Amino acid sequence: MWDRLWLAPRLCTGIAGEALIEDAAIATQADHITYVGPAKQLPDAPSQLAREVRRCPQGLVTPGLIDCHTHLVFAGNRADEFEQRIAGKSYQEIAAAGGGIARTVRATRAASVDELYALALPRARNLLADGVTTIEIKSGYGLDLESERRMLKVARRLGRALGITVRTTYLALHAVPPGEDRAGYIDAAINDWLPKLHAEGLIDAVDAYHESLAFTETEVDQLFAQAAKLGLRVRLHADQLGNNQGAALAARHRALCADHLEYLDASGIAAMAAAGTVAVLLPGAYLVLKENRKPPIDALRAGGVAMAIATDLNPGTSPLLSLRTAMHLGISLFGLRVDEVLAGGMRHAAAALGLTDTHGTLAVGKRADFVWWDAETPAELVYWIGGALAREVIAGGSTVYSRKD
Repeated sequence: MWDRLWLAPRLCTGIAGEALIEDAAIATQADHITYVGPAKQLPDAPSQLAREVRRCPQGLVTPGLIDCHTHLVFAGNRADEFEQRIAGKSYQEIAAAGGGIARTVRATRAASVDELYALALPRARNLLADGVTTIEIKSGYGLDLESERRMLKVARRLGRALGITVRTTYLALHAVPPGEDRAGYIDAAINDWLPKLHAEGLIDAVDAYHESLAFTETEVDQLFAQAAKLGLRVRLHADQLGNNQGAALAARHRALCADHLEYLDASGIAAMAAAGTVAVLLPGAYLVLKENRKPPIDALRAGGVAMAIATDLNPGTSPLLSLRTAMHLGISLFGLRVDEVLAGGMRHAAAALGLTDTHGTLAVGKRADFVWWDAETPAELVYWIGGALAREVIAGGSTVYSRKD
């Protein structure tokens, strides 16, 4: 017998081109899906098929959402920098005065594993209550071996505690700490810390911040070459503040994704399309930084590049605790369609994490991650800005969040 069988008025599989299934059923065994389709096509009465039968009297079931770019683990608060930007200071000016990433690094280095976990847990729970069953979490606010290790350990602990999928990303090439020798820091981050933390099972992917104020093409090449030796996939913060050919650099290394991309050009789009690199769009940062250059959505569409959407949850440039809001911003700020942002928070986000075979859609054999929503159609998930729409969130076949009415 199956462990559980869910009956719902309508279900969206998230698979491209598939219509809603009316009077649907989804069955789970352990952590994976064993049946999804019309209830009338079940081979026997529900009570004969599963140990537990759950009925959703109204609403909609969809795949769990996937937040494929976050900096969720950190200490400290930068609300005053938000006020400074409102008053006219630029991100670069704030960073030059000791703010920005360096400020969060100081606070994060001073926090223990337990303190970082206590700070990160409510943020992760906010995403979970919004229907997110998979979260990518980066390091990069430690910038020394022990602090990066603590961040990655906290990320792993969050996944275990919440029962969701957490993918960890090593981002030591986020900034060079003030006072550090640049060459020495980069050498240690690439040739010492990365192999050690990978050997400890703490790293799923490797990222870098490639901008004129951050890391160069040569430095990123060195990092990604080491990642390849270790069998790790890569991703890249690219072309956010200027056209530095970051997307093409990411594609050359067959990166899972390139993220931000406000200054992406035609050659970068062609390279991403050829490499199968996903474009991860981050409208929260665009909004908070008051940017005026949008990613080239029409050109990405025309080039056939898959587009994912994420919160970029971080303390400085995107303090965004709702992936559904990020998806709405993708429509209202970037001009994406409803179907594009839904795919961007489900199957394309899974591709950006290398999880296409197991996550992002509802199909037999895939991980049983899905959400029962107070909604009649998928469009309602991004139509409403905020609010509690997730009634129950299931991850790995088990309920990990249930709304208390």
